[in-house]
Amino acid sequence: MTINFGLIGPGNIADRSLAPAISEVEGARLWRVTSRRVERAKEFAAKHDAGADNPAHDDYGEMLKDPDLDAVMISTPDRLHEKNGIQAAQAGKHVLMEKPMVSSSEGGEVLLEACRSNGVKLGVAYHLRWHRGHRKLVRKVHDGVLGKLHHVRVQWSVKAEDDSNWRAYDDVGRWWSLAGIGTHGLDLIRWAMLPDCGEVVEIDSTIANSYWNSPHDETAMVNLKFESGATAELTTSVLFESEPEFKIYGRKGSAIARDTLGPHGGGTIILKEESLDFSQKNPYEGEIRDFVESITGDRDPEVPGEEGLRNVEILETAAPDTKSQY
Repeated sequence: MTINFGLIGPGNIADRSLAPAISEVEGARLWRVTSRRVERAKEFAAKHDAGADNPAHDDYGEMLKDPDLDAVMISTPDRLHEKNGIQAAQAGKHVLMEKPMVSSSEGGEVLLEACRSNGVKLGVAYHLRWHRGHRKLVRKVHDGVLGKLHHVRVQWSVKAEDDSNWRAYDDVGRWWSLAGIGTHGLDLIRWAMLPDCGEVVEIDSTIANSYWNSPHDETAMVNLKFESGATAELTTSVLFESEPEFKIYGRKGSAIARDTLGPHGGGTIILKEESLDFSQKNPYEGEIRDFVESITGDRDPEVPGEEGLRNVEILETAAPDTKSQY
């Protein structure tokens, strides 16, 4: 069985990572593409060998009418996710959503219900869960190699040259550094900690956005406390470069993953002072494969909509809508 994907929002991530990953997965095929400009959709469809006749659209509703279309990869700006996902669900198409899943928890609940009531899968594209080193490390952590977990830390920042990114503004975005990369850090933290530590019970944060006076976070530091008493911290920014790090501290030792937070599937991981060997593979391929298998095997995706919603709830608490802060 081949799952035919439509893609809406053929931007940089879709071009560099999502469409190539679809082509790598046996049983998956890029079928149709929707963009605001049909010329862009045509270019993208031709570049990535979309399989349908006349596969390019500037009308999302028209794309969704195709009975041969099975699923939609949604990579539009964040505030469009809810509407785009609901439309797909109502058309009977499975939904794989770029992160963050939606821009409000209320919208997330509506999207979840639309997918449930229409009998379609809803997955969230946190590709770092399919980094082979992360998967090997987290399995060992869940098996108790570090003992009782006490703390997890993620730091990941990129330097934006200006404030032209759409995430810096309210019309189609709600968070900036937290939506671009920080949401991945939150997902990694909860993935590693939930089995041993229970759910997040306390959230506090420091948000800075006075450099460009964006209404959204330019730098964010988020602190979490879990039911067990364990803690976690996330630092993310669009103001400076820093070495991406994912650190886990337990009673029996620690682990640190360096330069693993990105699209490449590489980097290094040290577990209890020894190198953790892993093979480098495209993590986007893993997320597409999992979603295809959730459809063909009639199971939940590894990162279902409920997980995406919890991430959004944490973002809302950590960075509520505010004016410029110092």
